[in-house]
Amino acid sequence: MRDERTGHPRSLHAAKHSRFPDFLNGLVEEVAPKLLGCVLERVIDGHVLAARIVEVEAYDQDDAASHAYRGKTARNAVMFGECGHLYVYFTYGMHYCCNVVCGPAGYGSGILIRAAESLEGREIMEAHRGVHGVNATNGPAKLCQALRIGPAFNGHDLRTAPLRLLHGSLRPGETIGQTRRIGISKAVEKLRRYHIAGNPCVSKTKTAG
Repeated sequence: MRDERTGHPRSLHAAKHSRFPDFLNGLVEEVAPKLLGCVLERVIDGHVLAARIVEVEAYDQDDAASHAYRGKTARNAVMFGECGHLYVYFTYGMHYCCNVVCGPAGYGSGILIRAAESLEGREIMEAHRGVHGVNATNGPAKLCQALRIGPAFNGHDLRTAPLRLLHGSLRPGETIGQTRRIGISKAVEKLRRYHIAGNPCVSKTKTAG
């Protein structure tokens, strides 16, 4: 299907939930669990890929584990900008990860998208990753590979194609789990990882601490 106004390809999910989330200006710990169930819609060469967010982690400038902790730099400047933009960073010398910027402008905060559930374009995502099933999107770097999110998307406005964030919600019977975050060495005691409990696409990595 296509957007009647712009003519851009749109996901089937967008037909029911086309609005942008209106809660991103809140505190990171309030916004993070609300992102669960929201959808990333990616358009590549006319093909629509849609992935439902099932796992996130919250970070802000008062958090020693956050990229924003030591203040604004050229690398993390997007985190201090307007909410609803994407902060993309390079990690371990080989992977990209993406974060949804939230909170008021000037206060560095973002939510790492750790895992998602494929809704549309599963075969394309799997081809991008070279794997099948949940392993295509059950980690932050895996998801970026599956959706072809790289440095060109740093600062991208998630209201606009070819990568949009669409409002979503939990399904009947779903609940939210809250734990320590994964793969960090500072502020390990903070319970800032949120996930849809029991969803098979949630990452299996051990939490910190």
